[in-house]
Amino acid sequence: MADVSTITVTILDREFRVSCPLEEQQHLIESAEVLDKRMREIRATGRVIGVDRIAVMAALNITSDLLASEVTSDSELHTTNQAVDRMQSKIDQCLHATESLDL
Repeated sequence: MADVSTITVTILDREFRVSCPLEEQQHLIESAEVLDKRMREIRATGRVIGVDRIAVMAALNITSDLLASEVTSDSELHTTNQAVDRMQSKIDQCLHATESLDL
């Protein structure tokens, strides 16, 4: 079992103690910083009142960004696969042409 430690993160001026494996501490700290930043941005607009509502809006925004990133990654992967397929086809054509010359 991984070594677990408890760290304190601050989100919107509130401290939260969170347990996590040692190797995930930095990731957790960075995640808390991103969440804190998003929540502060939402609070600064003045359109959302209440910590709970701000947290939900931040979660929705972050989730939306994640889903958009996944769609972009899938699209880029598809484009890359198509390019590889075209290169493979050209290589096959060149090899076939070379084989014809050898005959």
